[in-house]
Amino acid sequence: MSVTVRYAPSPTGKLHLGNARPAVLNWLYAKRSGGTFVFRLDDTDTARSTEAFAQGIETDLAWLGTTPDVKVRQSDRLALYDAARDRLIAEGRLYPAYETADELDRKRKRARAAGRPPIYDRAALELSDEDRTRLEAEGRKPHWRFKLDGRAVHFEDLIKGEQTVNTASMSDPVLIREDGSYLYTFTSVVDDIDLGITHVIRGEDHVSNTGTQIEIFEAMGAKAPVFGHHNLLTDADGQGLSKRLGSLSLEQLREDGYEPLAVAIMASITGTSLPVEPYESLEAIADKLDFSMISRGSARFDPAELATLNARMVHAMDFATVTDRIGAIDGLDEQVWMVLRENVSRLSELAPLYRELFIDARPVMADEDAEFIATARDLLPPEPWDESTWGAWTSVLKERTGRKGKALFLPLRLALTGKSEGPELKALLPLLGRKVSLDRLA
Repeated sequence: MSVTVRYAPSPTGKLHLGNARPAVLNWLYAKRSGGTFVFRLDDTDTARSTEAFAQGIETDLAWLGTTPDVKVRQSDRLALYDAARDRLIAEGRLYPAYETADELDRKRKRARAAGRPPIYDRAALELSDEDRTRLEAEGRKPHWRFKLDGRAVHFEDLIKGEQTVNTASMSDPVLIREDGSYLYTFTSVVDDIDLGITHVIRGEDHVSNTGTQIEIFEAMGAKAPVFGHHNLLTDADGQGLSKRLGSLSLEQLREDGYEPLAVAIMASITGTSLPVEPYESLEAIADKLDFSMISRGSARFDPAELATLNARMVHAMDFATVTDRIGAIDGLDEQVWMVLRENVSRLSELAPLYRELFIDARPVMADEDAEFIATARDLLPPEPWDESTWGAWTSVLKERTGRKGKALFLPLRLALTGKSEGPELKALLPLLGRKVSLDRLA
């Protein structure tokens, strides 16, 4: 069977690391299976959907490297939903209900008070044509509910194994609002059928929806796809990552200079049995990650782990990759990169660090170190310099002044760089050169 998966976000906010997880997992599964990755924008919620969010999502997916094979928008597919609606109404599976939100809330409260589950009582099915005419004459508009079979729906989850959802314990879901707009549960099934989706890979918070959707698939005369529900990314306290609060948004991670591959690794590997470590590409992850490796437990995201992973990937980059990513920086060559790279965890830190050390350095010299720095200047060796120069120079200084350890090295670092930490001075000193060093030690 040819595999077709889909990622279907709503353009009602920015993508964050949590909802990047299903995007990456679906892409990886399609790649591993030689299948098709469909990007479907669920943009029928006109009150909250915006074109800015839609464009932002596409930008984020491209940045991650999860380029879709097929792109569709639900707003372009309304005729398809209308036809499916008419079919389900004709077959008696969609029925109009007229209760207001307040009336439904009172019903739920009465059910709880009586010790019954607060599910919809299907009172709308008892309405006669005359009743419906009267309600509509009063100005009421119906919402439309799908009549569930009310049974145990069994399915084999690609990740969680055998699952059962009892739709008898659920209210008949509303598929069409009073204003005629469609809800996700309905349009998603119609799209999955039309687009030939074979596998639905999504968060475990959708497990309970699956029983309902399988019944809708069957009512539409279609075979349900294979479902796989993965664990959700949470923060260190086990709380979900909020889309509307912009928590760890991909846009912010991109602006902060994180590597897209590092972000994709964290989005997919966290909460699996694979170690969080550098991979050379998304394809390399696809070759290793099997869904049997996804934990049944939580997938807790640690920002420090992302920072460490990103730093490891940056430190391993060759100079050609760096210049390809951020462009040329005047004066920064391969030798300078090799010295500075261990001191940056993101490429966005490279240009500022280079400027601080080579262009805008402001030497720092304490009064009590003035005599020591003057001696150091006098003993500065002649060029040519290499990595042995630093050791030879500080050995002479140690013998002449009696200073050692931090008292010897820190004043020199502060005078040469203006910073208390940074690249190894044995490697940095030859790059600064004797003239610059003399000026900074003055």
